[in-house]
Amino acid sequence: MQGSRHWFYTSLKMEKTTIIRLNKTFEEYACEEEGVEYWLARELQELLGYAEWRNFSNAVDKAKESCKTAGVAVSDHFVDVNKMIGLGKGGQREIDDIMLTRYACYLIAQNGDPKKVQTADKDFSS
Repeated sequence: MQGSRHWFYTSLKMEKTTIIRLNKTFEEYACEEEGVEYWLARELQELLGYAEWRNFSNAVDKAKESCKTAGVAVSDHFVDVNKMIGLGKGGQREIDDIMLTRYACYLIAQNGDPKKVQTADKDFSS
């Protein structure tokens, strides 16, 4: 019994440490333009532990559906944008991205892969 209790408290401590680290990193990723706070989906993808955009975009689609189901305008929280990324030999390519509000980030984390530590119990309420 003593060993399982130790595991439980160690697990809780690790989860709390992970959540604190992720929350700090999440806030560091925030951008602001004309007084509006937002995050970019490609950066949130990495923060939440998704290696591939196509897998992350499934969570985004579910989050948009949750937003709509809640009676909230999806366009107020998910704004499609394009950005240029650098390629080898000085080339550039345009890729799709999404500007996200804090609420959109919360919905993505809630609708993400529950196996990812980063999406479980994520606090976006600040």
